Amino acid sequence: MPSDEGHTESGRTSSAARASGTPGPGPVAHAAGPGPGPSGGGAAADLARARTQLLDGGAKGSRRLDAPALRHALVDLHEFWLTTKANELGIKPDCGFALVAVGGLGRRELLPYSDLDLVLLHDDMDVAVVSELADRLWYPLWDAHIKLDHSVRSIAQALQVAASDVPASLGMLEARHIAGDVELTNLLISGVQRQWRTDIRYRFDDLIEQTEARWARSGEIAHRAEPDLKSGRGGLRDIQLLGALSIAQLTDSAPGLGPDTPGGGLAFAHRRLLDVRTELHRVAGRARDQLRAQDADEIGAALRIGDRFDLARTLSDSARTVSYSVEVGIRTAANAIPRRGLARLRRAPVRRPLDEGVVEHAGEVVLARDARPKKDPALVTRVAAVSAQTSLPISASTLGRLADNAPELREPWPKDALDELLVLLGSGHRAVSVVEALDRTGLWGRLLPEWGAIRDLPPRDAVHTWTVDRHLVETAAYASAFTTRVSRPDLLVLGALLHDIGKGRGGDHSVVGAELATHIGRRMGLWPSDVDVLAAMVRHHLLLPETATRRDLDDPATVQRVVDAVGGDSTLLELLHALAEADSLATGPGVWGDWKSTLIGELVRRCRMVMAGEPLPEPALVADEHRELAERGGVHVTLVPADSPHTWRVTMIAPDGPGLLSREAGVLAMHGLRVLSASLAAYAGSAVDTFVVSPRFGTPPQAGLLRQELVRANGGDLDVAAALDARESEVRESEVRESRAVQVGEDRVDAVPVLYATAPPRVLWWETDAPDEVILELRAEDRVGLLSRLASALESVGADIRWARVTTRGASVVDAFCLDLGSGDSRATREQVENAVLAVVPRPAPAKQADTAD
Repeated sequence: MPSDEGHTESGRTSSAARASGTPGPGPVAHAAGPGPGPSGGGAAADLARARTQLLDGGAKGSRRLDAPALRHALVDLHEFWLTTKANELGIKPDCGFALVAVGGLGRRELLPYSDLDLVLLHDDMDVAVVSELADRLWYPLWDAHIKLDHSVRSIAQALQVAASDVPASLGMLEARHIAGDVELTNLLISGVQRQWRTDIRYRFDDLIEQTEARWARSGEIAHRAEPDLKSGRGGLRDIQLLGALSIAQLTDSAPGLGPDTPGGGLAFAHRRLLDVRTELHRVAGRARDQLRAQDADEIGAALRIGDRFDLARTLSDSARTVSYSVEVGIRTAANAIPRRGLARLRRAPVRRPLDEGVVEHAGEVVLARDARPKKDPALVTRVAAVSAQTSLPISASTLGRLADNAPELREPWPKDALDELLVLLGSGHRAVSVVEALDRTGLWGRLLPEWGAIRDLPPRDAVHTWTVDRHLVETAAYASAFTTRVSRPDLLVLGALLHDIGKGRGGDHSVVGAELATHIGRRMGLWPSDVDVLAAMVRHHLLLPETATRRDLDDPATVQRVVDAVGGDSTLLELLHALAEADSLATGPGVWGDWKSTLIGELVRRCRMVMAGEPLPEPALVADEHRELAERGGVHVTLVPADSPHTWRVTMIAPDGPGLLSREAGVLAMHGLRVLSASLAAYAGSAVDTFVVSPRFGTPPQAGLLRQELVRANGGDLDVAAALDARESEVRESEVRESRAVQVGEDRVDAVPVLYATAPPRVLWWETDAPDEVILELRAEDRVGLLSRLASALESVGADIRWARVTTRGASVVDAFCLDLGSGDSRATREQVENAVLAVVPRPAPAKQADTAD
């Protein structure tokens, strides 16, 4: 236990100066036994020799004790010596003294070179008596060069220290009786625990502040070359923190994890960290918390884990399990702390709908009461997508319920399951903590069984910052900022997530990974041609950086080699270009720079020159049944189920005219229908517009209601723009995309949500053979009613929409509009059109307002 009165063998102070109790009212039993000096230190010298013998492997011919057995033997040895010495000094039941262990001995986790953390409790005894007894107890240990952290307290003094010092309070929460008056020890333990529970609402902020400061000093164990096993994030101090929060009755001692979680759960992680730290002491020959690289192989061999890479993988798994448990524990504790002041008058948190079967409650994403995980295969990815979009954590109970009840996704996946996964991956660095939560609870491995081979796999190259699995998630997060550079943002984030999936299996990881990506793509339900592109991305993800930095770009054979490798596919080339940058940024600082960027950019430019051209978007054909309705005239709406669950195909047929598309898309958005794709065509003077939609909740409204709303909008009786703004405000109330403030111990304070994008929008212009037509392609992030807003923006600047092809992939849209700009087509006109389009799409946050938490 940290104490301003403790010291080791390097210095001594008189116990009389440390024992400041008031003489008791009755007689005090006089402590008998040898005084300090050689006669009192002989037994302690035997203790020191016994410790040495245990560390050396015991008597001749005996086997070396493993780490758990060594800790138990050390605890038994020190307890035996201390109880014997205490009995010799008269520290017995009803004597008014008690010897109490805290720290490692108190937890029964004594390591080879740990200090002895002891408290001599007394019942307000005479100062001289306390001083003499303390000297007789401490001096033999000092003389034997046994490190000692000690204090002498009355119950009142101990409680006063615990009340004013958080570290001291945490230490005394782990107190354990060794010898003497057990009632005194019980008074201390019960008093400290009662005081801790009572005062936790006032001390919680300070506790978390000290914890975060410790993390900032010591870093993360899981991603550090030489981790601090005790104080690092995910270390032994965090497990003690969980124990303290559990004693305060604010959370469980193992929150959020069940027995089937990867790595064996929190208890196994705790034992592993203890074992590694035990062997670290033994190898170093002294107390040490930081695992040095030169000791890792020896420690791994001693624990029968393997080499230093195997040890690093084990530590990463254990530390990430602890780190996740602490995150859940702190969040649970913060929500459980009683409110103070006016906050007590606030209403209890309400359940706010976020998506189908998903609601927000008390600042967490939870399942709706009517959610049926066993019958909703896309629920896991939907919950994850909502969490990433809103920056709200998934509650531990929800993750546990999904782990217990969610079915395995059959091949091929339902389309909405894949769509929600794309939304998750497109959320940038907000997705990292969500994937970590899914992984620690076994859900991520259920989605991607291949993930087990790379989970916690340490990098072989020192330039890498993260473990392989975390590197893949980081790459996907960086790639989400480049989705508007490419025509297939869905394949970009999937390729980023899988590009190193072949590691940890032997052989060329690019070749192995391409085979795995093929299986994964088919399982996810990708179109066969898309599976081929995904596999090619994984197979060739190193093609551009290796070629650009190691070969002569002026040699035509170099460029032709790259063109041949990608099969002349310009889409694959742009995907590999974006992936190369995301991969470099996720590797570590300094890996991506101007030199590398320039070389790869020049290589891609020359490859495009050799390929020369990309296919243009084309208009959709009108089905026969829709032609018949168009010939009748008037307004018609049909609604039928689409190809995948939870999606419907809505066809709207109405006399063509200015603003029709904006009104049609607006009516859909007003009723909570998200447009996944759209095909716009014209026939017999009518617009024939088909939309594939997905309801935000439940099932879509009847086709008759949609027709009635469209008629009202066409007649001017319905203000679509105002209704869309109201709808978006309602949705965004629960989506805090920037600066969500949480006051620990108080009610959550909701900041005004701001609509910012992860990736910057991009507008491309394509020329057509028709002299009066031009194609505008928009790549941007989605928002409520985006198609309606785009159509209105285009019409506001005089651009006539001939046809359109609209596609939503996850959180991104790729929309192509064939526009008639009339005789006024010019650079200035196109700039005006482009500005109108960009004004209604989400834009990245200004640099000074960017979310630094990511």
